[in-house]
Amino acid sequence: MGTALDRRGFLRGAAGLTAAGVLAGIGGTGAAVAVPRPRSRTAVTVQDWMSALDDATPVQRLTVPGTHDSGARIGGPWVACQNTSVAEQLASGIRFLDVRCRAVDGVFAIHHGAFYQELMFGDVLNACRDFLRAHPSETVLMRVKQEYSEVSAEEFRRIFGSYLDAKGYRPLFRLDPGLPQLGEARGRVVLLADADGLGGVRYADPALFDIQDAYMTEPLGKYPKVEAQFRKAVAQPGKLFVNYVSTAALLPPRSNADRLNPRVRDLLAGEGGAWQGLGIVPMDFPGEYGMAPELIRHNLAGRGVTLLAQ
Repeated sequence: MGTALDRRGFLRGAAGLTAAGVLAGIGGTGAAVAVPRPRSRTAVTVQDWMSALDDATPVQRLTVPGTHDSGARIGGPWVACQNTSVAEQLASGIRFLDVRCRAVDGVFAIHHGAFYQELMFGDVLNACRDFLRAHPSETVLMRVKQEYSEVSAEEFRRIFGSYLDAKGYRPLFRLDPGLPQLGEARGRVVLLADADGLGGVRYADPALFDIQDAYMTEPLGKYPKVEAQFRKAVAQPGKLFVNYVSTAALLPPRSNADRLNPRVRDLLAGEGGAWQGLGIVPMDFPGEYGMAPELIRHNLAGRGVTLLAQ
């Protein structure tokens, strides 16, 4: 662990890297933040939109804008799924992060396939901690998944545990197994664990989740699946719905987003304008079409709360 390593070394996906621990993005310990109960609000911004919602609101009754493959910005048009940083995503109203971790030399490097994203797991956690300290009414739902490594569940769990304890991030996380009410999650990252034994909520548990993720369906075929999942969430509330707007079929993610995002936005602003409780909506390039503000409005309808323009 004594030799410094340039971050770009990860980009080639080389096996057997050394000294990655110095790149872990260690941000020091995080103290628990006392979160005040939300007051009656008549206007909110995309930075603090959850402050308008009652503590007793179940997470599964929220409409949560999210990013698919949240750290994927590097590697060319077939790899990049986002064009903003994690910090910028949170500031724009995004509250679900899809975090893909390559286990290497005892730390997690953020990857999309073989492509290192010049980002470490500690960098992601620091961005979340900084944002939540500034906006303690909010919560971040985080899917954590192993990507481009095949270490055992035990080793992946051990590395994750080192972030919680040795690196001081345990106070940042809510690690309880059930889906929380919003008041139980404010100021913290709710772990949606897509790996065995990490703690937190088990991502894709069929008792808790209803997920649409047809990631290899071209946009013409994907749109009806997205619409149907929205309608199901409205008609059959109870589980936490996840509705991936993203797809990798036929064209690069940006090209597919340019076809899908405007249609989804128009549905939500038009016929679906009064829909609530749509769940998590992960997207590629959501900032290009004002997707996050449109989804956020579905939490505020009927509350007499205005979402302020930035």
